[in-house]
Amino acid sequence: MEPQASCSAAAPLTERKFHVLVGVTGSVAALKLPLLVSRLLEIPGIWKHRSDPVLHIDLRRWADFMLVAPLDANTLGKVASGICDNLLTCVIRAWDRSKPLFFCPAMNTAMWEHPITAQQVDQLKAFGYVEIPCVAKKLVCGDQGLGAMAEVGTIVDKVKEVLSQHGGFQQN
Repeated sequence: MEPQASCSAAAPLTERKFHVLVGVTGSVAALKLPLLVSRLLEIPGIWKHRSDPVLHIDLRRWADFMLVAPLDANTLGKVASGICDNLLTCVIRAWDRSKPLFFCPAMNTAMWEHPITAQQVDQLKAFGYVEIPCVAKKLVCGDQGLGAMAEVGTIVDKVKEVLSQHGGFQQN
């Protein structure tokens, strides 16, 4: 008895639906991407319309508030500058500013004390985002000083406080 193909991989190309995820990096070879994509679209069954969800937009619509904890120096700089090169920064860039967005900075004391950090934190606050400030303690690297993420209880209390002001949360 001959085995029967039970998976859709055995179906002819014209009967299958293909979903292609194309990853692109910073190589100069990315110049070939338009040609590559147009040729891929010639394959029967390849997606050709824009009805699929856009993840960062779906996430912003789904969430009632956003909490970024910890927010490292790298991502702080990206968000303050409007850079959106990953899912997290894309969601933040697309965030509905009528909904709360909380951020909890966390970085080494030397990074925290760099003058650009205060400017970047101020920029996020100017966007309407809510800072839950870092605290001073002995850091993992052994340094002592500001830069540690706020304690969990502090973060939860701040979230409850702001949500109750927005009328969407009742404190017990």
